[in-house]
Amino acid sequence: MVKKIFAHVLAFVVVLPCFLFIGYSTGFARTNDHSLSADSAARIKRIENGLLPAATIRGQKVHKMNLAERMKHYNVPGVSIAFFEEGKIAWTRVYGLADVASGRPVTVDTIFQSASISKPAGALAVLKFVQEGKLDLDEDVNLKLRSWKVPDNEFTKQEKVTLRRILSHSAGMNIARFPGYASDEPVPTTVQILRGEKPANTVPITVDTLPGTIWRYSGGGYVAMQLLLSDVTQKPVPQLLKEMVLRPIGMTHSTFDEPLPKSMWTSAATPYRPDGTPVKGGWHTYPEIIPAGLWSTPSDLALMAIEVQNEYAGKSNKILSSQMVHEMLSHQKDNWGLGFDLESPGHKLRFSHGGSNEGFRCTLQAYTESPGQGIVIMTNGDQGWNLLNEVLRAVSAEYGWPDFKPEEHALAKVDSSQLAALAGRYEVANSSPTLVTLKGAQLFVQNDAIGPEPEELLPESDTRFFVTSAPLVFDFHKDGQGSIAGVTIHTDFQTAEAKKVQ
Repeated sequence: MVKKIFAHVLAFVVVLPCFLFIGYSTGFARTNDHSLSADSAARIKRIENGLLPAATIRGQKVHKMNLAERMKHYNVPGVSIAFFEEGKIAWTRVYGLADVASGRPVTVDTIFQSASISKPAGALAVLKFVQEGKLDLDEDVNLKLRSWKVPDNEFTKQEKVTLRRILSHSAGMNIARFPGYASDEPVPTTVQILRGEKPANTVPITVDTLPGTIWRYSGGGYVAMQLLLSDVTQKPVPQLLKEMVLRPIGMTHSTFDEPLPKSMWTSAATPYRPDGTPVKGGWHTYPEIIPAGLWSTPSDLALMAIEVQNEYAGKSNKILSSQMVHEMLSHQKDNWGLGFDLESPGHKLRFSHGGSNEGFRCTLQAYTESPGQGIVIMTNGDQGWNLLNEVLRAVSAEYGWPDFKPEEHALAKVDSSQLAALAGRYEVANSSPTLVTLKGAQLFVQNDAIGPEPEELLPESDTRFFVTSAPLVFDFHKDGQGSIAGVTIHTDFQTAEAKKVQ
């Protein structure tokens, strides 16, 4: 499963109407409209009607879901998908609306914010410079930084911040993600972001953990890398990335320009909040260009993934050599390469990245082994993450992928008197609370990661519970007096501790 920060996943949803639109526009989609095989058409239909939950119950029939209904459930107005295999885009599908107010539908040319999928695109450019000898993966980045330096402290005296560590999220740097800037807010420079100076809306970027010791997702490190690129080349980063990545790959519907040029506004999807309202003022601007600034389409991002696949296999070298891509897709720290999240060692190699900007959620998943299948899914709703994971499970089931399978749980019998002790309000730092309520003999949980309504908590034991809609497991624990004191909430990639407050 794609790694995300716990807070990224938490987004509350209220059900509002959403209209389903299925169609094609220009480019690959128009070609597929006429040449799509009967087999592919049948597969797509099964996927659209075969969305799967995060968890299943042993001995019970798995309930498959319809994409249109799940879009309504999560209040995600628009979805765009590109599936690829054997070095080409096999099919695309678009659903719903790019803009609800005007009724403008999503087309294959509709651009979405790629959010953190910007990072591997930026990594390609950085590794190109490494390949050319202009940068070094393992030298102190302060040696070439000019406009700003990584502040020295007790941690940097022992270990240095390097490109390898930045790219693999092991540089010990802070700030996981950035909120961006609304249309009526001033936008800071890269240096202002790094220093945490107004109008920047985040704290100074620094090292607060010994570099090289742990994996911890850091968009802040990628901002430092962004400045390094501009300091070394004396070029604007959007121009540099266009020349080094977008143009060679043929990503003609993509841009790193921030703010988004007015000429592209009519092609851009409007982002929506969990309650169905558009993000105030429209999409946010992200001067954190390499961490979050790429606008793109699923087809363009699929072309990027295909190029990585081809370079890995030695079939292309538009950007990197096969040797450098093998380095990029090798495990550096935990399950992370140089810019991409990787499958665990010993499994079929899959490289991936997810994205979470204000009102946008997206994912890229790709396998290196033949037939080189992969998919890009982009949405314009804050609850798009849950939706796209349901789509991924359907695609995995249809194409026989080894990943994205629902987790099977066994139900246990728990007395209702024991359930009553678990009810209450649980709080996690920097997140909205988790509410647990007892209704009759059933326990329900309301949590931003789940969706619009309370969902039944199903017991695996008298202290461990799960839900079916999201990859969440709840372990309740007691204090020294035997009272319930809190709950550990497990996602598929990390945990969070919630304290019971009432």
